[in-house]
Amino acid sequence: MKLTLRDLAEKLGCRLLGDNSITISTVSSLQSATSDSLVFVEDAQYLDAAIRSSAAAVIAEDFATGNAAAGAAKPILISPQPRLAFARAAKLLRDPDCNRAIHPTAIVPASAQIGKNVAIGPRAILGEQVKIGDETTIGSGAVIGDNSGDAVTIGSHCRLDPNVTIYPGTTLGDRVIVQAGAVLGSEGFGYVRDSQTGRYEQFPQVGRLVIEDDVEIGANSTVDRGALDETRIRRGTKIDNLVHVGHNVQIGQDVVIAAQTGLSGSVTIEDNVIIGGQVGIADHVRIEDGAILGAQSGVPTKKVIRGKGVVFWGTPARPIREYLKELAFVSRSAKKDRRV
Repeated sequence: MKLTLRDLAEKLGCRLLGDNSITISTVSSLQSATSDSLVFVEDAQYLDAAIRSSAAAVIAEDFATGNAAAGAAKPILISPQPRLAFARAAKLLRDPDCNRAIHPTAIVPASAQIGKNVAIGPRAILGEQVKIGDETTIGSGAVIGDNSGDAVTIGSHCRLDPNVTIYPGTTLGDRVIVQAGAVLGSEGFGYVRDSQTGRYEQFPQVGRLVIEDDVEIGANSTVDRGALDETRIRRGTKIDNLVHVGHNVQIGQDVVIAAQTGLSGSVTIEDNVIIGGQVGIADHVRIEDGAILGAQSGVPTKKVIRGKGVVFWGTPARPIREYLKELAFVSRSAKKDRRV
């Protein structure tokens, strides 16, 4: 995909300083820049290096306007958020998927409702009554629903990578991305113990899973359906690889969850929460709006984490200032013990 700087600036809402006829076909780092690539800088100290690079053009903040006025060696696109503009440029320059076909080895029942320009890869299997929206891509080996009668619905412009499995009773909104090997809508880990025999029997896992628009789920992550009601992931949330989301979990909008994190059943994560890698969250926990859980934190059962913009760390998770004071106290005590 190629765009002139004129078109790119218009689509990105940037102010362009310099030659608007130059063609851009890719994005790159400063080190790997080529004569048709776009780079970005967020710090004025790197602007000269960007201008000296082999890149065709640079995205920067207003600090670059003086340099451009002085006759910079290459065009500069001015944006208040260069990193965001760069990310959007990468999407615009991405080559379109021209192979929008249903592979002959894919299994697509007559009852499936397939939208316009849908791509379905080799050996993918669709269950009865599955609904797939326009421009969606289903990767090779994916399994979407079965013949249980509780059909899967997938919105438009979604991307399901190879070997994704989606159980019945799952609904995906528009522009959802699910990376390879992820499993959505599986049975939750819920059991009832017989007090007389000591044996465990499964509690019903017959709820649903709803994933709203613009959600992204990383490779080999798993999201369980609700036990009796629903598990829901709301608009814009981004989930990394190897994350587990248990049954009945409610995740708000624009939440970010890093790799190897586990959310137990009936956890509530409110909007704009950030969860670091390898965090463990026990059942019935509530993480309120805007809180930040540092890597390897642990949150015990039924605890409420409250504090917009506050970083929580440790096990049990507490505000980082409190945690660091405790570490300092332990360190001082250990030194005293060694002197005794």
